[in-house]
Amino acid sequence: MSRYGNVSFVERLIDDLLDWIEIPSVTGDERDYGDALARRVGALGFDCELQELEPGRFNLLARAGAPEVVLCTHLDTVPPYFGSRSDVDFIYGRGACDAKGQAAAMVEAARLLLAQGVTNFGFLFTAGEETDSAGARLANERLAEPWHPHHVLVGEPTSNKFIRGHKGIVKVTLEARGVAGHSSQNVGPSAVHELVGCSHRLLTDTWGNHPVFGQGTLNIGQIQGGVAANVVADHATADVLIRTVEEPDVVLGRLRGHLNDHVQLKGEYKSYAPVEFEVPPGESAEVVAFGTDAPHMQRWGKALLCGPGSILDAHTDGEKVSKRELQEAVHNYVKTVKRLIEAGPA
Repeated sequence: MSRYGNVSFVERLIDDLLDWIEIPSVTGDERDYGDALARRVGALGFDCELQELEPGRFNLLARAGAPEVVLCTHLDTVPPYFGSRSDVDFIYGRGACDAKGQAAAMVEAARLLLAQGVTNFGFLFTAGEETDSAGARLANERLAEPWHPHHVLVGEPTSNKFIRGHKGIVKVTLEARGVAGHSSQNVGPSAVHELVGCSHRLLTDTWGNHPVFGQGTLNIGQIQGGVAANVVADHATADVLIRTVEEPDVVLGRLRGHLNDHVQLKGEYKSYAPVEFEVPPGESAEVVAFGTDAPHMQRWGKALLCGPGSILDAHTDGEKVSKRELQEAVHNYVKTVKRLIEAGPA
């Protein structure tokens, strides 16, 4: 390890990422990684603030001047944790592309920007993106002087392509109620049967079509219920996630149309609308289905989405990021921050 001495930005970039992958930061346990990032960006001269989400968890805000443009990615990773390794082309490990690779590229870009005399930008590293975006929502609520960003550049694995938009989310739990009894008798209704019928109606419906976002999709990810094959079930649940291309109220209205007296929504649900991102002139742009913190950060300015790595590698046991893409991301972030500062508010 160089630590850092007279080394190239590539060596520094790889050193940082390998070190940070070695720090477990599964959602809920982001503190040690956040502390490491704070030390790193503080050493570059950024003013750092730990914005407490709950005891032991925080967002990290860091600024040079009064930030007009913010580099943003998340602190947490999905489980299970596993450490780092590398070969000639790739760095492997939990968080390599989701999203410690983005953080490493952003920090190195910031070092180069400061060396070029560019200020008035900052960082926002959020807690909880992989579950409920609680950190992003807290940051949105508490945004205050001297922060007045007109753009936020969100880092997620997009193969360094700027993304035009991503679908929204409606996530609900369906709860079915029935009457328990012996399956040899004409009793019930069965909660499992009612839930299966509702699930069939949901799966055979369409969930919208949009000229930018394409088709909405529905997935029933988990079903539970009943006690035995010879017992009519009195209770069953299903977890449903819809990747939406319409406003949440429209989607929820269609979903409720498939419920009945025996199947209803259980508790609170998670939802947000589709998001359109700014795309720099001349860049090709795609639409993705995965989500980000962006829907919860409206006050942080117009959002852009770009970062190294592939979403196909995220959340897998082979998670990796290309060293070449990491280098490209550094230059991409430098160029984009400079352009956005020079251009001013959209």
